[in-house]
Amino acid sequence: MQQDEYSKDSPFPFVKFDNIQKSYDGRTLVVKGFEMDIEQGEFITLLGPSGSGKSTVLMMMAGFEQPTHGDIFLNGNPIKTLPPHKRGIGLVFQNYALFPHMTVEENLAFPLQVRNMSKSDVEKKVKRALDMVRLSEFGHRRPAHLSGGQQQRVAVARALVFEPELVLMDEPLGALDKNLREEMQYEIKHIQEDLGVTMIYVTHDQSEALTMSDRIAVFNDGIVQQLATPEELYERPANAFVAQFIGENNRLKGNVLSLDDNHCKVQVPNGDIITANPVAVNKAGDISTLSLRPERIVINPAQGGLPNIFDAKVEEVIYLGDHLRTRVKVCDSDEFIIKTPNAEGHPDLRRGDMISIGWSQDDCRALDAS
Repeated sequence: MQQDEYSKDSPFPFVKFDNIQKSYDGRTLVVKGFEMDIEQGEFITLLGPSGSGKSTVLMMMAGFEQPTHGDIFLNGNPIKTLPPHKRGIGLVFQNYALFPHMTVEENLAFPLQVRNMSKSDVEKKVKRALDMVRLSEFGHRRPAHLSGGQQQRVAVARALVFEPELVLMDEPLGALDKNLREEMQYEIKHIQEDLGVTMIYVTHDQSEALTMSDRIAVFNDGIVQQLATPEELYERPANAFVAQFIGENNRLKGNVLSLDDNHCKVQVPNGDIITANPVAVNKAGDISTLSLRPERIVINPAQGGLPNIFDAKVEEVIYLGDHLRTRVKVCDSDEFIIKTPNAEGHPDLRRGDMISIGWSQDDCRALDAS
């Protein structure tokens, strides 16, 4: 494969998925018409629940699975029929896949040796890779004598040691505890930025995706529901599935009473009428799911300061250190959550208190009924 065909000025994206479909049994599609262009140096995350098709897309990119329909391009060249070992792609999996009988240095040297590099080049690249993941003192140890986080660093270093332009990662942090997982998220992102390597990352963890990605493709039932930056996904979800999968949100169902380009009015079952930003509703009479982030709710707002102000009853207050999580009954829902920072001046609420709460139209999105 000619690696010099792609440049920032090239009309071709670095990676292109062109109408990819995948079926294992000839009847049911697990990936349905997948399209995506990825530019060089991007960190792209495929996010979704188990069975949504995200790992299948990664396996097709790696060459371990073949598309039933469509084509995949790398550097402007079709690679659908190219075997995995000729694609020049770095791979990292959840189980690390390190050779237990080899030392760390030998694990890192292996992909270089199969490419017939000279001994001196192998030594230089192995040293550079170990320095990159801060394991220069562990080169002579075997994987069994390393912690889970150290083994993960070795797996990342081995994927990068032969300097691929593209690295694929499939749930690589799934086996780590919470603190180590968060530490490795930043480690991997910083390494990717420093090297400028393109990365396609699969996870079902939405906070992981938000932390690491330039763009996120949210999968469900083999279809990309939305492809956008982390901020766009969180602030402006395209449908109810994305809203509930990315971060926490309050959901209220109701009927659209009126609709124009800028706002709509939705009536919830108890008769309250809410002004919202129309996103995935088409006409009056539609059933809609309203989406509201808990941190955007204002407690005891000034009268007239917000278009949506309602009386609420406090059902539960939970202290979580940096913030308070308050559950209230409002607008026919007794599972409505409010998050407030644990800062000076925060309201002192108790179960049974009657309060008013409010939110802006822009923070309330009228989505599909699903």
